[in-house]
Amino acid sequence: MPYAILPTQLSSRQLALVKALLVLACLAPAALLLRGWLIDALGANPVEALSEATGEWTLRLLLVTLSVTPLRRLTGAHWLLRLRRTVGLFAFAYGCLHVTAYLWLDQSFDWYAIADDILERPFIAVGFSALVLMTPLALTSSAAMVRRLGGRRWQSLHRSIYAIAILGVVHMAWQAKGDLLEALIYIVWLALALGLRAVWRDAERRRQLEARPTPRGPGGRKVIRIVAK
Repeated sequence: MPYAILPTQLSSRQLALVKALLVLACLAPAALLLRGWLIDALGANPVEALSEATGEWTLRLLLVTLSVTPLRRLTGAHWLLRLRRTVGLFAFAYGCLHVTAYLWLDQSFDWYAIADDILERPFIAVGFSALVLMTPLALTSSAAMVRRLGGRRWQSLHRSIYAIAILGVVHMAWQAKGDLLEALIYIVWLALALGLRAVWRDAERRRQLEARPTPRGPGGRKVIRIVAK
C-alpha cells in the first residue's frame, strides 16, 4: 500500500516547476565547483578535489535514478518517473566531467602514465567500465529512441543500470581512503534499491503463478506434475 508522503499527481505547470528546480539542483554542484576552481578555493590539491567531487555526484545521481522506481511504488507518485531521465543524464554528465578531470587535469592525456596508473589502481578500470556502460543509456534515453528500439529491447538495454550502479559503488568503496562510513552509506543505499526490486519481482512472480489455472485431466481431476530432479 503506497504511503502518502508525496502528492500522487501534479498538474502540467507543477511538473514543469519541479523539473526546473531539479535541473537547478543538479547544476548547483557543478557551479560551486567551477566557482571554487576559478577563485582557487578547492584546497591544496584542486585537481583531486574536483575529481573526487564529480565522482561522488555521479554516484549519488546514479543511485537517485535507481531509487525512482522504488520511491514511486512506495508513494504512488507516478510523476516521479518523468524526472528519472533528467537525473540519469546529469549522472552521465558528471561522470564525463569526472573522467575528463582525470585524463586531462590529472594525467595530461599521458596514455602511458594512465596505463601504469590503472595497473597500480585497478578501481580506475572499474570506473571507466561504468561510464562506458552508461554511454548507450544516455544516447537512447529519448522517447524517439524508445520507439526506434521498441519497448522490450529498450528496457533490456536499460537494465544495465543495475550493473553500472554496482560498478560505481565498487569503484567508490575500493578507493575509499579510510572513510568507510561514506562507502557503507552508498552500499546500503544500493542494497535497498536493488533489494526492494527483488522482493517486488518475487511477489509478482508468485501472484502470477497462483493466478494460473490448475491443469485438469479427464473428469476434472487435478493433474499433479512430477518433475525429476
